[in-house]
Amino acid sequence: MALEITKDCRVLVRAPMRMPETRILAFVESHGDWIARHLDRQRQRAAALPPPPTAEEIETLKARARAELPPKIAFWSEKMGVAPTGFRVTTARKRYGSCSGKNSLCFSCFLMSCPEEAVELVVVHELCHIREKNHGPRFYALLARYLPDWQERKKMLR
Repeated sequence: MALEITKDCRVLVRAPMRMPETRILAFVESHGDWIARHLDRQRQRAAALPPPPTAEEIETLKARARAELPPKIAFWSEKMGVAPTGFRVTTARKRYGSCSGKNSLCFSCFLMSCPEEAVELVVVHELCHIREKNHGPRFYALLARYLPDWQERKKMLR
C-alpha cells in the first residue's frame, strides 16, 4: 500500500484491488501523523505560490510569444544553418519548448516570463534538435558552440 499527498492537497491511497477495506482504513489511520505533517507542508507550499495566471494574462503572454519569438528563430536559424518547418505557441507548463521529428518548433507562452537570455537559450536549444534529435554529447557540443554560456542561462529558467 502507498500514500500520496497531491499538489492540490488530496490524500491518495494505493492498495491492491482485493485488499479488504478495513485493512486499508487501518493503514491510513496508522499513518495519520504522516498525513497531517505532509498535508500541512503541501498547504504551505501552495500558499507560497503565486496565483495562477488569468485567461487575459495567458493571452498576453501568447501574443508576446507570437511577436517576439519568430525574429529570434529566424536569426538563430540562419546563423546555425537550420530550417524549422513550423512554429506554434502553447500553454504547456512542464516544458518551455520542443522540436518535433519533422522539425516543427513549439514554445510555451510561459517562456515569455523568463529573462531574455533564457528565452534565447530555449530557442537555440530547440533549433539544435533539428540537427541532433537527442540530448547526447553531440547535442551539447552543438549547443555550446552557439551558446558557450548555456549552463548559466539554464539557471535563469523558472
